[in-house]
Amino acid sequence: MILQVFYGISENFLINDHMIYAFDTYYYDNFAKTVCIAFENWNSEKETAVYSENISITADYESGAFYKRELPCILHLLKKINLNEGDVIIVDGYMSLNSEGKLGLGGYLFKELDERCPVVGVAKNKFSEENINRAEVLRGRSKIPLYVTVTGADISEIQIKIQKCMVNSESRHFSKSWIS
Repeated sequence: MILQVFYGISENFLINDHMIYAFDTYYYDNFAKTVCIAFENWNSEKETAVYSENISITADYESGAFYKRELPCILHLLKKINLNEGDVIIVDGYMSLNSEGKLGLGGYLFKELDERCPVVGVAKNKFSEENINRAEVLRGRSKIPLYVTVTGADISEIQIKIQKCMVNSESRHFSKSWIS
């Protein structure tokens, strides 16, 4: 889902000279396939690289602990990427799960990266606990929001810019050939 949402990114809302990496993981019976689409900047009309990797599933799904399943997949694929300080990472999940700062996938990733890269999380489902650090963004004409959390950047700025990206990307088409 996250790759579909951000494939058509066209809005510049963070520093232009950093790469943007959008990650998503797809689960099959015996393995997980993690895909990362790299964009040169927020105005990119096309990806600059696509990375993917199949690895064994290391944990079952656990509500509120999604990071246990997906973080190893992302970290493993990151070994193939020359990540620089300030590069932006987008994940399918949350940075924090509640107002008290209980970490989600993105929060754990931010810590694993020694807090040197902003991490933007976009989730389709609202986590049950209240979270003052969560913003809602509508996809184009949809009335069902996506939930955005951010670590290492300003949530208000990100919310506005992602909303613009959603409107601008609504008319774009993309290929999902990198999934198979």
